[in-house]
Amino acid sequence: MTDSDPVIAQVERWLQDVVVGLNLCPFARKPLRAGQIRFVVSDATSDEVLLEELQDEFQVLDRTSMEEVETSLLILPTHLQDFHDYNYFLEEAEWVLKRQGYEGIYQIASFHPHYQFADTAPEDTENLTNRAPYPILHLLREESLERGLRNYPDPDSIPRNNILRVESLSDEEKKALFPYLFT
Repeated sequence: MTDSDPVIAQVERWLQDVVVGLNLCPFARKPLRAGQIRFVVSDATSDEVLLEELQDEFQVLDRTSMEEVETSLLILPTHLQDFHDYNYFLEEAEWVLKRQGYEGIYQIASFHPHYQFADTAPEDTENLTNRAPYPILHLLREESLERGLRNYPDPDSIPRNNILRVESLSDEEKKALFPYLFT
C-alpha cells in the first residue's frame, strides 16, 4: 500500500482500515488483497468533464476482465466537495449509466466525506458507513455483486450490522479511522 499518489494512498488506507477493517463491506477484502481495485484520481472541475471520465471508466471495465479489475474507484479530490452538489450529480451519473446501456451491468455506489443518509442529521454516527476521505464514485460489476450476495449468509443484515459497528466506535477510534473529519 505504498502508492506514490497521496490521494490514492489515503483512499487505500481508508479501504484497509475502515471498509475492510470494520468489515463494512464483506466483499471488499478479496479484491483489495488481489489488487483488483482500480484507483482513478479525477482532475475534473466540472460535471461535464466528470461525466466523460465516468463513461471512460465504464469503457475500461468493459475492456478489462473481472480477474484483472473487479471494481473501480473514481476519486474526486477537486470536484463536488459539497455533499448536496455530489448527491445531485449522482442523478446525472445514474442517467449516464442507463443511457449508455450499463443498467444491470454496473452499479454506482457513493461515498463522500460529508455523506448523509436521508432522515439523518449530519452528526449521526450511521453516516460514517459511507464517509470517505474524498467524494468517490465506486463502479461495481453487477455480476460480482450478485455473486457476493449469493454467497453471503444474510445480506439484508449488512446495513444494520454496519450501523451497529460504527456506533460502537469510541471517539478515539473515530478520530483514528476518520482523521479527515476532525481536521
